[in-house]
Amino acid sequence: MIDIHNDMLSEEDFDTVLSPDIDFTGVINFEKSFLVRGRISGEISARGVLLIDDDAVVDADISADRIIIRGNVTGNVNAGMRLEITPTGRLEGTVNAPEINFETGCVFNGKCVMKPVSAA
Repeated sequence: MIDIHNDMLSEEDFDTVLSPDIDFTGVINFEKSFLVRGRISGEISARGVLLIDDDAVVDADISADRIIIRGNVTGNVNAGMRLEITPTGRLEGTVNAPEINFETGCVFNGKCVMKPVSAA
């Protein structure tokens, strides 16, 4: 899993990239890192890093280990480890995550619940 600060991530760090010219509707499941640059409507379920890039638009419920939002997201977000919203990021929805980083300049409208990571 990628374990570096989000501003150091580049396209080469991701196993899969949804290009800016792609509009996807449906359910996406993945186990490795995924970079969204296009538009998604539906549901995203993952075991890895999900990066919603600057110009991306996502209207979906999201579940992933680590979620980084640089673009626009509408939907409920469940991060197993960490959620980050950068200054260019916008999120409308309910957040559940043990660790959250809302950077200055981001927009968040919704409900936030922080729960600790359970020991397995």
